Amino acid sequence: MRRISILVLSAIFLTACVSKKKYTALQQDNGELKSELTKTQVENEELEQKFAMIQQRVDSYNSKINELTDENNSKLVSVDGVVISENQKQAMRESLKSVPPAYMATAKTLKDSMNLALEFNLKASMDNIEEDEDIAVNIEQTVVMISISDKMLFNSGSYKISNKANEILQKIANVINSEESLDVMVEGHTDNKQMRNNAAVKDNWDLSVLRATAVVKKLQDDYKVAPEQLIAAGRSSYMPLTDNDSEENRSKNRRTRIVILPNIDKFFAMMESK
Repeated sequence: MRRISILVLSAIFLTACVSKKKYTALQQDNGELKSELTKTQVENEELEQKFAMIQQRVDSYNSKINELTDENNSKLVSVDGVVISENQKQAMRESLKSVPPAYMATAKTLKDSMNLALEFNLKASMDNIEEDEDIAVNIEQTVVMISISDKMLFNSGSYKISNKANEILQKIANVINSEESLDVMVEGHTDNKQMRNNAAVKDNWDLSVLRATAVVKKLQDDYKVAPEQLIAAGRSSYMPLTDNDSEENRSKNRRTRIVILPNIDKFFAMMESK
């Protein structure tokens, strides 16, 4: 009987020991979970604070952007349906000061006025280019066309520029460099006489392109014309001035034409940057 009691008490004691260990382990786990929860709550609060600060900065930047936009819009004006800034408007006034009022009589819109101003300034710049049998100048509104014979620029059948061309190319470069809003196309033209095929020049297409490119490079390298203003084009023999039925007429058709075109959109863009 006594032995049975001892066994029962031992079983109760062992059961109590195991339960206590589990309880202690659970308490420890619970403590760790509470610690992780507290840490997560703190991190979450810090993130919310950072987010609030970022949102505040974003709101501040948006407010400044809106203020600047409103300020900029208040400086824009509409003239003849074209939206321009006050700076552009002032720059236009300065450009038009040098143009006689009578010259502007036909202008009906803003672009008309600026085109006439550019035309007037171009004609004034062309005064130093004298026409002769080798140089012809034609001005149609705002487009200037300068035709130069090949004997002034090149040796026969060659695309190497001769020293005789230096003076006229310098004068043309001065005109181009006087106005940044100009686009300049250099066209090479030949007669219809077939070229002797060689390694450098295969036909009249080759010759016309090589001559135009030679003039463009000369203007850029020697006379500091901005390359973004220049275009090189070859026309071969397909735009003759006259019939190729005599040596005299073929000589007229062998030419380089320089076309100077004001770019009104580029003009507006330049004024905006000033």
